[in-house]
Amino acid sequence: MSIADLGLFEMRRVSGLGALCELVAEQAARGAAVALLAGGTDWVVEQELRPPLGAPAPGGAGPAAPPLVVDVSRLSDLRGISIDRDTHGDTLRVGAATTYLEMRRSDAIVERAPLLARMSRDVGAVQIQARGTLGGNLATASPAADGVAALAAYDATVVVQSVRGERRIPMSALQTGYKRTSRAPDEVIVAVEIALPERGSPWYWRKVGARRAQAISKVALAGVAEVRSGRLARLGLGMASVAPTTALLPTVRALCLSRPPGELTAAEVDAAVVQDISPIDDVRSTRAYREHCARGVVRELLRQLGAPV
Repeated sequence: MSIADLGLFEMRRVSGLGALCELVAEQAARGAAVALLAGGTDWVVEQELRPPLGAPAPGGAGPAAPPLVVDVSRLSDLRGISIDRDTHGDTLRVGAATTYLEMRRSDAIVERAPLLARMSRDVGAVQIQARGTLGGNLATASPAADGVAALAAYDATVVVQSVRGERRIPMSALQTGYKRTSRAPDEVIVAVEIALPERGSPWYWRKVGARRAQAISKVALAGVAEVRSGRLARLGLGMASVAPTTALLPTVRALCLSRPPGELTAAEVDAAVVQDISPIDDVRSTRAYREHCARGVVRELLRQLGAPV
């Protein structure tokens, strides 16, 4: 599909978030599909894999109806990067239509959420970074999504909006299956919020792929830690391309929080990793190689934290 083919779809632009929520609610009430288009780096590609417009839908249910396409790229309500400060600490808020290029160039993100900035450098080429958005990555919910892995490591919260009001979804509850989320059909992803760790907290990002960028991950690991008195007070993890959803590695996390990193052994770390993932063979890699890489990147992260693994 090319940009010229967008003329085959009904397209609209709305004046603000309220109007967008009303339009999405109308479509949901009718059972009609709607696609919110910002960068289009995932959605446009997906159209190549779908039946042509007007072709019978799978199962012979008649022609597949094209979605209503709504351009949200210019909505100010979905853009912007800010840090809110209160007695509970600092919270980073990133609008859903904010691009990866904007994130990697943001002084606030580079200083306070460096993992997010570093990940943004590896999402495709600069052309993709200039169009791709964090909200699009979340909505697509690919298990290979770099942005979702990074947000999982920060234990981020996804802010969604509908005509019924605002709702916050923890990253741990967002993905419900392969390319499925807990977002309701009438809800719009508005922003992501991160309760920022202490300044200087250790972080880790490693993407294993055919190339550093412009390639889908074979395995990617994001990690954010907070260390107090020689022990991990917090460890957030997100691993891409090793399960039907982004892997949060709960067994690895529990093990690492159970005692000081210096007491962990390679054997128990490897066993925890294998318990938390379910990689497959596909065109990009094999199950065995993904498992090997997953063990390796987790060990590398823990070595940075002082574990002799």
